[in-house]
Amino acid sequence: MVAVPQWTDQSTNARFIMDVWKTGLKAQADKKGIVRGEEIAHCLREILDGERGKEIRKNTSKWKALAKNAVDEGGSSDKNIDEFIAKLVQS
Repeated sequence: MVAVPQWTDQSTNARFIMDVWKTGLKAQADKKGIVRGEEIAHCLREILDGERGKEIRKNTSKWKALAKNAVDEGGSSDKNIDEFIAKLVQS
């Protein structure tokens, strides 16, 4: 994933993608605040061919598995939806 934040919470999202979850890179803007095609290409090459790309793909697989477990039957999201519906029915 290549993050190109523009405003509001997108910078926070980009920081999480790059520094916390380590599932992508943040494209750097030039001095005029423009993200050039060369920068996007650099990020894509790094993700597809670079050492950081291996770590990014590994982390992406980890987060994918965690999300799948959460939404599978008996997972945390599945349980939360069931509890939410049960409370709606009681009301």
